[in-house]
Amino acid sequence: MIRRDFLTRLAGGAAAAGLLRGGNALGQPTVLRSTAANAAAKLERISISTWSLHNYFQSTREKEFNLPGPMLALLDFPELIVNKYKVHHFEFCTTHFASSDPSYLQEIKSRLVHTRSMVVNMPVDLPELDDQGGLSDPDKGKRDFAINAYKKWIDVAHVLGVKSVRCDPGAMDANHLERTAESYKALTNFAAPKDVHVIIENHGGVGSEHPEELIKLFKMVGLTRIGALPDMGNFPDEATREKGLAMLYPYAHVVTHAKGLDIGADGVEKKYDFSKAIEISKKAGFKGIYSIEFEGEGDPYVGVQRTLDELLKYL
Repeated sequence: MIRRDFLTRLAGGAAAAGLLRGGNALGQPTVLRSTAANAAAKLERISISTWSLHNYFQSTREKEFNLPGPMLALLDFPELIVNKYKVHHFEFCTTHFASSDPSYLQEIKSRLVHTRSMVVNMPVDLPELDDQGGLSDPDKGKRDFAINAYKKWIDVAHVLGVKSVRCDPGAMDANHLERTAESYKALTNFAAPKDVHVIIENHGGVGSEHPEELIKLFKMVGLTRIGALPDMGNFPDEATREKGLAMLYPYAHVVTHAKGLDIGADGVEKKYDFSKAIEISKKAGFKGIYSIEFEGEGDPYVGVQRTLDELLKYL
């Protein structure tokens, strides 16, 4: 339903603007209709993360950030993104939820329905685990605490119809992956009946320098409901990036982060080879969503637009 409505709006908007001349019995030329459909298909493969605008959310605003602009509430994010960027898929960071109460979640669902949009992934960040080893803690009691904390957000994802949740392993020990695997088995067993995937991102010291550790973990857990969230920008150098992305994409079934770090007015990412990263994803047969996560300097609204423009070039 979303795709059909979206294609209709694109074609209708072009016709109203007088861009379609000549054409078939419907007055719509085949070539331009095909171009509009292709543009719509690309936009369907794109998401925008709330983290891209994190400095406009009170809970994640950095002290040194001083650019003008109104503060945001999660409830307003869908309409803002749809109107400004014509993107209908989002990532909602849990740090940007004002509540997890049923009434608040129903209001979020209402906003998504109103904008014909959906949330594809929820990156879960849990401040209560900052001083613990999380899902990898040597203490089973602390691991169980982390598991229960993540389960809350798996339930939220289920209510909102979100496809996946990013659950970090915490202080993962490559020599004792069995305890991390045990935690993820518990999470995936909980998430599977709710039709939610549990995914792990290469960030925070996990999987960025040694992506093979994540592959080993995936195999230990079992691949039915666990997978990768490859972040294109989270590698120390190009060689590790190419190796890491090639290893992670076969395990990525929902979403990847198309990171914007330093995209100039010329539309080129300066910090890493953006086009090569997209090429690797395609070669691996990735069919999921490319979620824009802008983390560069300057106006984040401009940064999101430049990342979107670059992504559209290579999809």
